[in-house]
Amino acid sequence: MSTAIPYVAIVDDDAPVRKALARLLNASAFKSRTYSSALEFLDSLEGAFPECLVVDFQMPEMNGFELHDELVRAGVRIPTILITAHEDASCRERCRAAGAVFLRKPLDHAVLISAIDRAIGRTHAN
Repeated sequence: MSTAIPYVAIVDDDAPVRKALARLLNASAFKSRTYSSALEFLDSLEGAFPECLVVDFQMPEMNGFELHDELVRAGVRIPTILITAHEDASCRERCRAAGAVFLRKPLDHAVLISAIDRAIGRTHAN
């Protein structure tokens, strides 16, 4: 079993959100990389995939669902957490149906870390 620090990709068009999430994840023993758009993230993939993807739902050019769908079409399965500032029951249900997690901004830090831990199968020894 690998003891490598999990790599989590953060995709959000809002720079302060990206920075805050990266700090949070780094403080929680995750290695993270940030991307300002879904297209930037897709362009960065060269066989090395993150263990988890935290992606904003509403972004220009390609939203979080479109990114998730594009990855699935390409045969790439990355546990995905979609985040949004807008409560939308249809969005929540679509996430569930797609196997993604839906979280609403502002994010509860403990809930986000717990969702990432579950997504990658990481447990804590207390």
